Amino acid sequence: MSTTLTTPLPTGRQHVLELGAQRAVVTAVGASLREYVVDGRDVVLPFDETEIPPAFSGAVLAPWPNRLRDGTYGYEGTTYEVPLTEPSRQTALHGLVAHTTFETLSADATTVVLEHVVVPTHGYPWPVRLQVTYELTAGGLRVTAEATNLGTTTAPYGIGFHPWLSPGDGSVDDCTLQVDAARHVTIDDRMLPTGTERVSGDYDLRSPRPLAGLDLDDAWIDLDRDADGLSWIRLGGSDGRTVAMWADGAARAWQVCTGDTVALIQRRGVAAEPMTCIADAFRTGNDLVQLAPGATHVITWGLTLV
Repeated sequence: MSTTLTTPLPTGRQHVLELGAQRAVVTAVGASLREYVVDGRDVVLPFDETEIPPAFSGAVLAPWPNRLRDGTYGYEGTTYEVPLTEPSRQTALHGLVAHTTFETLSADATTVVLEHVVVPTHGYPWPVRLQVTYELTAGGLRVTAEATNLGTTTAPYGIGFHPWLSPGDGSVDDCTLQVDAARHVTIDDRMLPTGTERVSGDYDLRSPRPLAGLDLDDAWIDLDRDADGLSWIRLGGSDGRTVAMWADGAARAWQVCTGDTVALIQRRGVAAEPMTCIADAFRTGNDLVQLAPGATHVITWGLTLV
């Protein structure tokens, strides 16, 4: 008796959300934002459901965002070691869930709620439940991530998100970029933080600045906030439309990357990553969330096209 094998999609189950002129596609793998279109115009760089998501496109980055030096850290008297996922820099990059499958808790025409429980390992022995909600609203796409510690001891925790913003039909060089932040994070040759500095020159993006000639893969902290407590990044396209991305007070940093040397991106878009902490927080403790047993951490961010 023969058996027909079905090849699974590398992105998993697809959730299509629609509201008026907005359309978003969220995948089960990585709880990733695969597509977001407004008025037929890409807001994020789309990728095909048959592709392995390029450069963490749209993924949730938890229980730490960005890089962890040497894949090792100490916490409450114990040393832990996680796999090195960026061997060229000897770092553990973007946590543990970007390539895992999230279960669907609920879904309708405009909203999907996905869940994954981090499996305890010797390197990260805390069962953290992640629930990620994508919702289309009249004001754009709204994303909320709730992390709950299901364990019996306090867990170190951080989270980030990795959409690549689209320049539309033009190029990144035709765009302007604005980042609401007052301090730039300095780094070494492994892309690990060495300190911070007041923004100046190419790193002062508090007003829209042309991206032509700027090669960025940098983090900013000391975020400026509006009257609602939100920090913003704005990518202005040559078509006169602006991709505006916001994050609430739980976001302590932005990472921005123009993808000049990133395989499969190569300056086709701009990564705008809201993060609760910058790289190496498991080692430095800077802005590290101490997630007590039973406690829940919440972060919300969103996208709109104006």
